[in-house]
Amino acid sequence: MGLAALLLTFALPFAPGAAAMQIQSITGASGVEAWLVEDHAVPVVTLRFAFPGGAALDATGKGGTAAMVAGMLDEGAGPYDTVEYHRRLDDLAGQLRFYAGQDQFDGSLRSLKENLSDTAELLRLALAEPRFAPEAVERIRAEMIASLTRQAKNPRSLSGRLWMRDTFEDHPYGKNTDGSETSVAAISRADLVDFAAARFHRRGLIIGVVGDLTAAEAGALIDRVFGGLPMGADEAEIAEAKPVDDGALVLSRTAVPQSVVTFGQVGPKRDDPHWYAAMVLNDILGGGGFRGRLMQEIREKRGLAYGVSTQLTPYRHAGLIVGNVATENARVGDTIALIREEWQRMRDDGPTAAELEDAKTYLTGSFPLSLDSTHHIAGLLVQMQIDKLGIDYLDRRALLIGGVTLEEARAVAKRLYDPARLSFVVVGDPPDLKPTRPARDPQL
Repeated sequence: MGLAALLLTFALPFAPGAAAMQIQSITGASGVEAWLVEDHAVPVVTLRFAFPGGAALDATGKGGTAAMVAGMLDEGAGPYDTVEYHRRLDDLAGQLRFYAGQDQFDGSLRSLKENLSDTAELLRLALAEPRFAPEAVERIRAEMIASLTRQAKNPRSLSGRLWMRDTFEDHPYGKNTDGSETSVAAISRADLVDFAAARFHRRGLIIGVVGDLTAAEAGALIDRVFGGLPMGADEAEIAEAKPVDDGALVLSRTAVPQSVVTFGQVGPKRDDPHWYAAMVLNDILGGGGFRGRLMQEIREKRGLAYGVSTQLTPYRHAGLIVGNVATENARVGDTIALIREEWQRMRDDGPTAAELEDAKTYLTGSFPLSLDSTHHIAGLLVQMQIDKLGIDYLDRRALLIGGVTLEEARAVAKRLYDPARLSFVVVGDPPDLKPTRPARDPQL
């Protein structure tokens, strides 16, 4: 089967619905644990995993180390150089992906069942025996620096980076996971080797497996891929973050016809006891489509922007509410004022009973639609374990959302939303917009 056909196979709807999904906790002979969902309708297997510790642990002056490792793992491993490794993966019609987040290092494997053993061996080699060949290191370094140059010229990317830098100051969360041109240039091959040796271990490893294999086969799979990794030391930690949310307005003046605005404030972490109330409130205020109040006020009533949305963004050591909007330079001031007004209205009045019920219905009804592939299901299994939600979470999720009362939602809105703490970063050329402080250098 060609790669295009395989990708089509991966996109086929996943058979069980969320409520009917049976999650098994399995443990291999090596002691490695995983959550498994069997589905034998399509001969495809997806494995997703997360090692604790990501880009936030990059050494000072070496930002982008985790991201460079993610870009290097399929550039040759074990007996295969870059060309042979990619040729072997293509022949198997498999997919391997690696990604460095702030709090963990993620990876995934997708394979036809008949090729699973050989594809799994390529993943094992990538984690246990990466080559980090000097010529490949320099090529990936050049690609990363070119990408950083493009990011610096992209208003949407720049506004997000500036907002995070202003909010977290010198905390690791304020730094770009891809590093800076200076820090990427400083990363050595030894840094990559040290990262892999320190971070790729069994302690704290989280795995989700979905597809056409039994529990016994899944146990053998995780043993083969991960069983030979060292146990590892206790998880490295970073400091708890204290986001700056003082209502600042930061402007990076750029000669573009439309400004991009990133805005937000401190929000709940995932273990907040009122997380589900916050989730419902976020959908009411900044939900996608045309559900949210911000969309109604900014687009539907006034035509100030094509779209505006907000989301809850929980990190391990901080929680945020972050939103984005793009509008003509002359309309930036009016758009910011409306966002502050809606923030204040949510704080003062909370949601209506009708808004609350509509949001709960949407959040429970739309969720199964996101479980449309083995890849998405495996990702959910990993996230459930990271968030410590329990293996029965899918049976309880609708009840947790449905249990949010109007009284609780209004109390959480009053505690959570504060326009005085809502900060904005604008990248563009709006007239008469006066920043409250200069933008911090996002390259640091």
